[in-house]
Amino acid sequence: MSRHFDPERQTAGHRSTLVSVAVNISLTIVQIVIGVFAQSQALVADAIHSLSDLVSDGVVLIANKHSQKAPDADHPYGHRRFETAASLAVGALLLSVGIGMLWNSFTKLQRPDAVVEVHSAALIVALLALITKELLFRYLLRVARRVRSTMLAANAWHARSDAASSFVVALGIVANLAGFHLADPLAALVVGLMIMRMGWKFFFASFNDLMDAAVDLDTEARIRHHLATTPGVQGIHDLKTRKLGDMIWVEVDIEMDATLTIEQGHAIAVAARKRVMDHEPVLDVMTHFDPVQVPGRPPRPPRE
Repeated sequence: MSRHFDPERQTAGHRSTLVSVAVNISLTIVQIVIGVFAQSQALVADAIHSLSDLVSDGVVLIANKHSQKAPDADHPYGHRRFETAASLAVGALLLSVGIGMLWNSFTKLQRPDAVVEVHSAALIVALLALITKELLFRYLLRVARRVRSTMLAANAWHARSDAASSFVVALGIVANLAGFHLADPLAALVVGLMIMRMGWKFFFASFNDLMDAAVDLDTEARIRHHLATTPGVQGIHDLKTRKLGDMIWVEVDIEMDATLTIEQGHAIAVAARKRVMDHEPVLDVMTHFDPVQVPGRPPRPPRE
């Protein structure tokens, strides 16, 4: 089966994202209604975070569909980077939402006399959102790890950031009910900072992938080991890697015994390629043969 299309990844991504959509729609409605009723800025901010989850879910659904398309004349390397672009969009979304929440909270803190005590119903909803979001995060991350999808992982951690924000919101509401009324807008401000941090993390990582950044050193070391330990490979050099969505594209020069036939050298290169692709999420390995003189073996005389 081509590594450009994985029906299991597409199905898992579609199903898990639909679950996330259903959860976020329900939470957004409840949080907005109760947040307005209870006069809790923090709970309304958490609802906006849940709403941003819905937008990111939509981005993931679209990207999951398009990234699995097979290569074509205009995209000979496939459409894997659609996932990277989707992760970049999720990061930008989180950054913009976080900045907006910071501004709104800062404005409220400038008028402390206008901050009132919230209704206790806000605390119940905040705790409900906390539990629901944490369970959603664990479910999404399990799916992302099973199918090795950074896009689904980004969506999972978005859910975790929402769970963390619900925890902060619950603490702010408790403090507000205890008499410290400014705790509610302060909690909204903290939520904004948390969202910005998560957004920057995904934005920066995705931007690096789009700029053809190499894989991390540990992954590169494993790829190098798989290649170098293939029987018949005398050495390797000029190893280059780059990300294509969740997959890796590898280019390498393989050193082989100069006395081998082209057929023998090709067989070694095929074995090295298979060895890497069997152990790492590699889309393809482009190889170049470099003949070297093996010590103790006389060079083959040129044919007349």
